Amino acid sequence: MAELEEQEGEEREAPRLDPETAARRAAALSLVRQFGDPVLKSKAMPVTRFDEDLRAQIDGMGEIMADSLGIGLAATQLGKLNRVLVYRVEQESPVIALVNPEIEWSGEELESMEEGCLSLRGVLVEVERPVNVRVRAQDERGERVTIEASGLEARVIQHEMDHLDGVLILDRTSRPERKQAMKILREQVAEDEAA
Repeated sequence: MAELEEQEGEEREAPRLDPETAARRAAALSLVRQFGDPVLKSKAMPVTRFDEDLRAQIDGMGEIMADSLGIGLAATQLGKLNRVLVYRVEQESPVIALVNPEIEWSGEELESMEEGCLSLRGVLVEVERPVNVRVRAQDERGERVTIEASGLEARVIQHEMDHLDGVLILDRTSRPERKQAMKILREQVAEDEAA
């Protein structure tokens, strides 16, 4: 999930970045799979080995997420088909990794909010999600964890869990918004090809 402007939505017009930050962001985003890549529509497999490779993957995901100025990232966005996500809603907070996450409970109250995605750069669409969730998962060592989240944290977790099931925000929005998003994506492809 792309960083929210003022903790509100998703990837907006990026503020002016210093050259070093801009270079780090561009390098990180070059590692994130983009719309059209079949891995983004693939369902990830449960993690069964909690070893140094998994911990290195999680550390790398946290760095890519931070450098790309995102607030969440799923393994599938990096082409890895395992059920791992990382997120950090507030910049000063530590990165949280959830392995094999499952929604145990979601509240009845729903909220619609603009979301963007590091894999759909420049696209913002309204997505309705439960405001409160309880998620059961494992940490990087295989220990069981339960997260009770609300608001933005709940939204980010649900967004990244969708990625692990091959679901994109385009699948969760209205038809008119999806059509507008597809137009933006086509224009980006045309610009990239012209460059």
